Amino acid sequence: MNTIAEIAGVIRKLKSALIFTHVRPDGDTLGCGVALSRALDLLGIRNQLLNEGEVPEKLRFLEGTEQILREPTIDAEGYICVDTSDETRLGELQKTFLKGAGKGKITVNVDHHVANTRYCRYNFVRDRASNCENVAELVRALGVKADERIANALLTGMVTDSGGFTHNDVNGDTFREAGLCADCGADVNRITYETFRRQSKARAALYAETISSLRFLLNDALAIALVTQDDLKKHGLKQDATEGIVDFGLTIEPVEVSVCLMEVREGQYKASFRSKGRINVNEVARTFGGGGHVLASGCMLFGSAEEAFDRISYAVAQAGNL
Repeated sequence: MNTIAEIAGVIRKLKSALIFTHVRPDGDTLGCGVALSRALDLLGIRNQLLNEGEVPEKLRFLEGTEQILREPTIDAEGYICVDTSDETRLGELQKTFLKGAGKGKITVNVDHHVANTRYCRYNFVRDRASNCENVAELVRALGVKADERIANALLTGMVTDSGGFTHNDVNGDTFREAGLCADCGADVNRITYETFRRQSKARAALYAETISSLRFLLNDALAIALVTQDDLKKHGLKQDATEGIVDFGLTIEPVEVSVCLMEVREGQYKASFRSKGRINVNEVARTFGGGGHVLASGCMLFGSAEEAFDRISYAVAQAGNL
């Protein structure tokens, strides 16, 4: 694996770059992308920030997200992937990435997932509460002084991926990086309001209905929430409205693992896992072809909802010897 200084050296030599963020973008991947794009702007390196889908409504307050493209319009020299554990997490942009890599584009990977496959020519992977902590270090290594846009982007990723600094992987480094962002002008109050507190009446109704029908399994060690397409249509919401629902289960004793199952289409479910620490949900997700972190991971499941409940329950029981 490369050092952050080596990654910075590679990037500084680029004349142009594409910055790739992962499917179903969250605050961390968008924060990384916006911050790095702004840093490259300040260095005079032409760049474009990419994502295959739409920016979640609650993250559109972040300056720089309006510049995100679904496909590139330049033939860039370098391809930089942030907060993305493998090529499949790029979604439709995987085709663009693989085509460029096959042509000898300089590929760079900056990530914090333990499941990262080191799929680029240059890789920096450090397990931290958020990948924005890694990108904050990279921005400094590039010789860029963070301005307000960079600081807001980085702090957004730190706040959201750490669950408001409540997850077990938060440490002193997390707070030190967050403090530097605040010193550079990040609006802590607005970031926490937009990402955690503000929601529509429709989303509140969906949340209440979903939480009221939680399924408890394995002697209450496992809690599973289910959100169907009919639920979303009923309230006029999109898939990003389900973000954060998975965290509720961990507030309940004696739940050890919380899961949110979101129906993507008939017979396909996106599963998001959270753990209090006793059970490694990265291992659970990997049994279904997914992955992520020890405390937070995800995967796709196919079949009926009841089949998904059974498979998740069995996998969690195996991982935790329950």
